[in-house]
Amino acid sequence: MLYLKVFHLLAIISWMAGVFYLPRIFVHYVEGQKASEDVRRLKVMARKLYHFTSIMAVFALGSGLTLWLYFGFSGGWLQAKLGMVVLLIAYHISMRVFMKRMQADGQLPSSTALRWYNELPLLILVPILYLVVLKPF
Repeated sequence: MLYLKVFHLLAIISWMAGVFYLPRIFVHYVEGQKASEDVRRLKVMARKLYHFTSIMAVFALGSGLTLWLYFGFSGGWLQAKLGMVVLLIAYHISMRVFMKRMQADGQLPSSTALRWYNELPLLILVPILYLVVLKPF
């Protein structure tokens, strides 16, 4: 089971790397469009990163579910953590919406709004880490 935990952590780290970086690509895309720069490469980068990140999310969720079934469901901390994971999944889906708009040359929020949007997963990840490590309840 320790190998599964290692795989789970690796998948989470990979997922979160994409979750933290993809909104930065959106920022550069919006600012590049505003400056009349060629942003075609950013569209390719965003699409590829989103697909990789989605695969890692599936691995993280699948291995997490396996660990949950193996160790059982105990403690309120796990329920709270799962609630935060649902928020992270919703954030991931919202990135898909922005990525699809970008691919279609649609309108994205301002670069300032996207910079704030980029901070949201940190506000989700910190409580998850707190709950997993300290198991406060």
